[in-house]
Amino acid sequence: VLESEPSNELTVYGKILAMLPDFDSIQMSKCVLAALEKYGCGDDLIRLASILSVLETTTIFQKLPQYLKSPDGDFMTLLNVMDEVLLIKQSVSVKQFDLDRICQAKGLTNIKYIIEEALRRYANLEKLFSHSSEFREKARLASGQWELIAKSLLAGYYENIFVSMKELHDRIHQFVRYNDKNDIAVLDLQSTLIRPKSQSPVSLIIAREVCYSSANRSKAILSFVGEIKPEWMNHTIERQIYLDHDEENRLNANNRYLNDEAKFSNKLNMLLSNHMVSLKGPADVVLNAELHLRQELISEYTFNLENKNPPNTASYINLSRNFESVMKMTRIFHPLIWRWKNQKQVEITVDSDTATKTCRRWVPPRNLRPQMRRNCRDIEKRISCITDSKRTSIDLYNSVKGPKATRETRMEVVAWIAVCKFDCRLEGGFVRDWVVGNYRARSNDNPSSWLQYYVNKNGQQLPSMVKEVVPADLDCHLPTHVYFDIDKFQDELLKFDIKCKVFREDWRYVISIDEDARTGPFVMDLIEPHIALTHDRIDFDVNNLFLEKDYTNDLGMRVDIQRKPYFIELEMIVDHIKNKCFQVLRPVDWVVKERIDQMINIRSWVQIGEALSVIPDPHPYNHVLLVPLPSSANLYQHLISLMGIISNALQIISIEEIKNPSLEDTYEAMKIVIAKQCAAYNPNEQLLFHGTHGAGIEGITEYGFDDRYYNPNGAWG
Repeated sequence: VLESEPSNELTVYGKILAMLPDFDSIQMSKCVLAALEKYGCGDDLIRLASILSVLETTTIFQKLPQYLKSPDGDFMTLLNVMDEVLLIKQSVSVKQFDLDRICQAKGLTNIKYIIEEALRRYANLEKLFSHSSEFREKARLASGQWELIAKSLLAGYYENIFVSMKELHDRIHQFVRYNDKNDIAVLDLQSTLIRPKSQSPVSLIIAREVCYSSANRSKAILSFVGEIKPEWMNHTIERQIYLDHDEENRLNANNRYLNDEAKFSNKLNMLLSNHMVSLKGPADVVLNAELHLRQELISEYTFNLENKNPPNTASYINLSRNFESVMKMTRIFHPLIWRWKNQKQVEITVDSDTATKTCRRWVPPRNLRPQMRRNCRDIEKRISCITDSKRTSIDLYNSVKGPKATRETRMEVVAWIAVCKFDCRLEGGFVRDWVVGNYRARSNDNPSSWLQYYVNKNGQQLPSMVKEVVPADLDCHLPTHVYFDIDKFQDELLKFDIKCKVFREDWRYVISIDEDARTGPFVMDLIEPHIALTHDRIDFDVNNLFLEKDYTNDLGMRVDIQRKPYFIELEMIVDHIKNKCFQVLRPVDWVVKERIDQMINIRSWVQIGEALSVIPDPHPYNHVLLVPLPSSANLYQHLISLMGIISNALQIISIEEIKNPSLEDTYEAMKIVIAKQCAAYNPNEQLLFHGTHGAGIEGITEYGFDDRYYNPNGAWG
């Protein structure tokens, strides 16, 4: 439009643009000029510009009858509205034209005021063009063809071309600006191009408006859009496709890249170097070349689950059983499959010869028993704040923004969104410390110091709370029956002006929330369900609680520890939390020891009782489960020291714990019988060593000791 400095005068093209009436923006003026001079659809663009100039929002599309909505998008839909009214206006006299009656007959009464303004604008433009000898005749030409109209729009809005990320093997229903891979957008929900999730989105669109909803969200909203085809674009762009090592090898194999280069080299510049393909040329050719290359990179990878543990070991047997169990409940992988399909266009298929079954190790939520419940109404109130799906938006808003809003009430709202909107299950420290215990603590009065970042094994920086802050974070398990959309979760937070940062690991989302809020930050973990299934050993009894949607007064138990020999019921856990004491439920290795130190030395809890080793029951088809004891566990080291007393020549290869529920029940029952016959009800229980051969070990673990093999003269009893 302007000459280069220092003159800054209008170019020839700029002088022609200056001859046009004011169309509110230079982009629309360029579109109209292209329609007049090149595509023979001047009247179409003038009509379209007339109605666009009086629209501030896209709510008009909600109010339009279906027959006016065009499959080509919003532009043609608006043009249909103008054409429908102008056809009647231009066929009758001024006195006979009754806009009220026309709108009523055409189902346009709700937007009559918009049409009235658009007609007034069109009449003014029509009058101005009638006085122009240069454009008078061209302004009367109309084609009604979307292709010509779209090409005219591309003259002004060529920078607003967005391609579906599905086409680029990324997130479905998101779009990326084609000349800027970092500019992510979604369609305005009122657009006529919106598709159901079950359908593929349109591939390529042009947008009149690109609005950024918030600094908290990195995606824009595209309004007033139309679907276009690659061959309609004629401007030059440059694109880069980044490749990993395997992708580059695949592209070089079988002369794939050389063949592609020969196919497109006469139309664009194409270069493969340093794990990147660069494409430069006409936009339509670049897009087609990129889509072709990405199609070339699609491959199928098949693998089998293999047990590589040494045969006849506990690890081998356990993994074999786990394979069998997992293949009977492949539904736990559905969220992973849905996520990869929606976010990376990867199709994952799990082949299984067994029927899908469920596996449940947790105890469903229930009320506390009446004797305790009457003193725990405050707990039930906090439970309902997280699990009651009928909480009103006003109530939620007050918990976030009200005069009594605190860090904990804001955490409750985030937990409510996860549990009630996305069917997650809340567990861990927040249930223990806040919901049941009503505890809170701060390391200091400076909230910005409560959050810290650490580097994981992959070199990724992740947020975590300092250990002195209570409650620290929210731990949620993602649902197995529905797809969890992290973007929609962020949008729900944004409705309450809750800002967050999302970090992705292979097995979870880590979210930093409220980093700049006056109430202070907190962290949230969202764990994939196939990973959550492996969390079947609880460190402390007080960490064994969870909350579920619409169980508004109830607490559930993650692992069933109610049966003997543990006999730890819900009421006992609640009592322990209220008295800030806990019992260890797994062997004390360095990880558990670190957690114990944190509970005792930083949070002032008290450890009670001996450390138990709670092992989940084996599958119903298996009587016994052997679990390797970690060499770092205190029990492991204690057993080594005891074996050293027997002989220093003994070499410890492995130590395994036995879980055989039927034998445990029998043993506990016999212990009671014996205790009744002993003084002070003491059965004099002792822990002893017993030595035997391999077959004997298998028999003992399956069926227990057989006293017929007792040998009083044997070295091991």
